[in-house]
Amino acid sequence: MVIDNYLYMMYNANMRSLKKKPIQIYIEPGQDNLLEILSKKRGVSKASLIRVGLEKFLKELPLEEDPAMEIIGLGSSGKNDISERHDRYITSYSTHKKK
Repeated sequence: MVIDNYLYMMYNANMRSLKKKPIQIYIEPGQDNLLEILSKKRGVSKASLIRVGLEKFLKELPLEEDPAMEIIGLGSSGKNDISERHDRYITSYSTHKKK
């Protein structure tokens, strides 16, 4: 029981120090079989293969589906030249804020 508690504490400490966030997914048995074969052939984990595939999928998202694009138009400055002079406005704001 002491070993189990120690392993549990070590597991939790390691999970907190990871930069990756653990998630649980369900895949089809055929997908799991292919992942197993590929992971052995390439010498990487199944999780690594899934991350690579997910990253590729996210990079290929059409621009209009990118969630980051939803911030466009959220605010209103009253200025009509923001896109042309945004660097100047940011610099001015940053300089003014430091004072």
